[in-house]
Amino acid sequence: MRYFLTGTDTDAGKTYVTRLLLEALRDAGHAAAGYKPVCCGSRQDAAELLAASAPGLTLEEVNPVYYKQPLAPLAAGWMENRPFDMAAAIDGLRALEPRFEHILVEGAGGWEVPLTASETMADLAAATGYPVIVVVNNRLGALNHTILTVRAILARGLVCAGVVLNYPQDERDSASISNAAVLRAVLPGVPVLAEVMHGETALFLHDFPDAP
Repeated sequence: MRYFLTGTDTDAGKTYVTRLLLEALRDAGHAAAGYKPVCCGSRQDAAELLAASAPGLTLEEVNPVYYKQPLAPLAAGWMENRPFDMAAAIDGLRALEPRFEHILVEGAGGWEVPLTASETMADLAAATGYPVIVVVNNRLGALNHTILTVRAILARGLVCAGVVLNYPQDERDSASISNAAVLRAVLPGVPVLAEVMHGETALFLHDFPDAP
């Protein structure tokens, strides 16, 4: 199982879903690694992936590029006079591949977040070669963000393995309840893999393609 997880926007729940998948792989007896190529403002996301991954990794291996400012990597790189290095991010991933059959790469922000003046998170995802899972903040307005993101992924010739709907709150309204059905109708070739309820503590591997 190797995927790149992107989100419809920041705080969509990418880290939460990635961590649950890593924990499911670990609990099933599989060695898996989380990879967060770039963090901005905090390394908490990377620390959570490290804790959920197989033993033996370091924070630097999980997260090779870290900026202190909570900005897009392009702007954060300007602030530190240290441009984002795409080659270093991909080299870090390639170093993990011989060690782990299962790798989950978590992007930062949404699909087109600028990394440099000429590269975005979409370019990083394409460079990994992994199928993409879109994590959705399941609320009113999510349909537009999700459809735009999925169609942008497909337009690049990449595989969109599916969508995960993440419920940020306990309460469910008519929009969050109906979003899955609408996405299935509008994006028939892209499955809704899971709906993660607020506070949910497990995901089922069998819901995901290429599950071990």
